[in-house]
Amino acid sequence: MGKFIIEGGHSLQGEIHPQGAKNEVLQILCATLLTAEEIVLHNIPRIRDALKMIELLSDLGVRVDRLDDHAYSFRASDINLDYLTSDDFREKSTALRGSVMIVGPLLGRFGKAVVPKPGGDRIGRRRLDTHFLGFQKLGARFDYDARQGYYCVKSTGLKGAYMLLDEASVTGTANIIMAAVLATGITTIYNAACEPYIQQLCKMLVRMGARISGIGSNLLTIEGVESLSGTTHSILPDMIEVGSFIGMAAMTQSELTVKNVAYDQLGIIPDSFQRLGIHLERENDDLRILPAEHYEIETFIDGAIMTIADAPWPGLTPDLLSVILVTATQAKGSVLIHQKMFESRLFFVDKLIDMGAQIILCDPHRATVIGLDNKIRLRATTMSSPDIRAGVALLIAAMSADGTSVIQNIEQIDRGYENIDVRLNNLGASILRG
Repeated sequence: MGKFIIEGGHSLQGEIHPQGAKNEVLQILCATLLTAEEIVLHNIPRIRDALKMIELLSDLGVRVDRLDDHAYSFRASDINLDYLTSDDFREKSTALRGSVMIVGPLLGRFGKAVVPKPGGDRIGRRRLDTHFLGFQKLGARFDYDARQGYYCVKSTGLKGAYMLLDEASVTGTANIIMAAVLATGITTIYNAACEPYIQQLCKMLVRMGARISGIGSNLLTIEGVESLSGTTHSILPDMIEVGSFIGMAAMTQSELTVKNVAYDQLGIIPDSFQRLGIHLERENDDLRILPAEHYEIETFIDGAIMTIADAPWPGLTPDLLSVILVTATQAKGSVLIHQKMFESRLFFVDKLIDMGAQIILCDPHRATVIGLDNKIRLRATTMSSPDIRAGVALLIAAMSADGTSVIQNIEQIDRGYENIDVRLNNLGASILRG
């Protein structure tokens, strides 16, 4: 198990480029299974989850050629479906929650898919019902072997259908879209997720020959086609990493420029950090965070305590609430953080409390933060990363703390952040990988 040793109190200075979006790349990689023709993908982040997915595709029979550090070519012309029932596939796919998104393209193209119950972050119960209910609407037969922990879907021919999703699941929407593009007839998906990641997937599929309308809305209409062709696609910058850098700059009182952020795709993220009193400037497609000794949390118009909550797009992504929470610990004022979607994601705050943060965990979904206004620095400690986003929040806390902290289980951080220690050290941080 790896660890970071972080010497706190160092300010950052300079420019940093965000990696490709983790939450986009996994579904885009799965979409390469939809055609036998070549697909070239650019701006792939070299993170554990993406590399594991590429390895999984290769083991499944996809020809994978690395073009450079962040570009790959994929050709899924000789898929070995028998691999899905192997022990090797079970071991690798259970370690990667995104592996469930191979089901849609395999079902659409080959009429069959098998996947074990996936793993991933321990941030609460994340249902897969939306995925499989959608496949059933398209005419697939679904079986779940509870003893073996395997999901299996089969079809002799998917048929378009109307469906109202029970939740606006990003991965569920992506999975259903990838099955529906090769179904016969018209599929209508209402309450579809409409995050930029879904928009990117749809635009890529359209370039491959799919017929999708309503892109960017929660009502998608898909007219099935017989086959899809190859294409070239570039992954968006990672909005979660952009938000992480904003919080990091504020907590370390740094001046930082995040380059090429695809600003128009950030949605409410800049406004959410500005509610904490952080000063941001947009310079074309770059985002500059201005240094400040103090930043003050806004209140509502009537003076009530500010509440920041996650919501489906275009609301605030839940992946940034951990970063916003830790950033608020050194602001002036108070804020209620409401994590609606995952009941375990706020449990990492006990580590921040050990560091001296003033936080009241109201229940599994809500925490009240009373900011220290940089009058009292957090104190260094030893802690363990419970998931990707909490891990980076703890890293931010350690970078601002007084003394040397240790974060264990950094494999979780590596799942979502590419060479984060090296990149931050280049800006002035002091992070040693052990």
